[in-house]
Amino acid sequence: MTVTDDAIDRLKELIRAGAIRPGDRLPREPDLAASLGVSRNSLREAVRALSLLRILDVRHGDGTYVTALAADTLFAALSVVVDFHGDATMLEIIEVRRILEPAATALAAARVDGDTLTELERLLERTGASSTIEELVCVDIEFHRLIAATAGNSALAAMLDSISAPTQRMRVWRGLMGEGVIDRTLAEHRAILDALHDHDAELARSWATVHVSGVEGWVRGALEAGRALGAGPQTPSPIPPSGERPARVGQRGPTTTWR
Repeated sequence: MTVTDDAIDRLKELIRAGAIRPGDRLPREPDLAASLGVSRNSLREAVRALSLLRILDVRHGDGTYVTALAADTLFAALSVVVDFHGDATMLEIIEVRRILEPAATALAAARVDGDTLTELERLLERTGASSTIEELVCVDIEFHRLIAATAGNSALAAMLDSISAPTQRMRVWRGLMGEGVIDRTLAEHRAILDALHDHDAELARSWATVHVSGVEGWVRGALEAGRALGAGPQTPSPIPPSGERPARVGQRGPTTTWR
């Protein structure tokens, strides 16, 4: 462990112990360094590292403060990490989304209210068969962001938000290359929303799984073909033929995912 790592750990322990609370200003640098038993240079490096992680907020001319430590602030750093990884790691991120998104959607089904359902309806009304891929993906992100927020778990919503936007490039590319993607995505959104209207958590979970698995399956197929995502000739879509559509409300949900 480096001296900077030691300073980071000691500073984090102060925050965890409540000696310095969210919103508090850190003591003067000489005093804080002395109390932690570290050098001022090590303390500066520790503050710089924790500010990058959104734990500390350095305000030039004012001082350094502990942030609110809100989940959405802390998980924001994850999206930066994702941006610097390649396609194979991005597939792992999508796998994480496939695990978390259905859970959030199921929670939302139990907690959704009329105002949120109306807003979700408005989002879907913004898209149609004539929508561009970019428009569809933007609505898709907002649609799932609102559902995640409705789940009532700020950490879950923040984590999903941090891994959703960085995968936008893949989702746009899949829309350009995959046959019938727009129609299928619209139908899946409708199936998810119908399940939310019915407060059917398991049906909502099932269709959210199908929805994210469509992206995951396409990305996996592209990588197995040795093709860099976002470049190269058309990749055959591993998702079902465009003639297949989600079940109507009241029918049994999907039992398999598209791979």
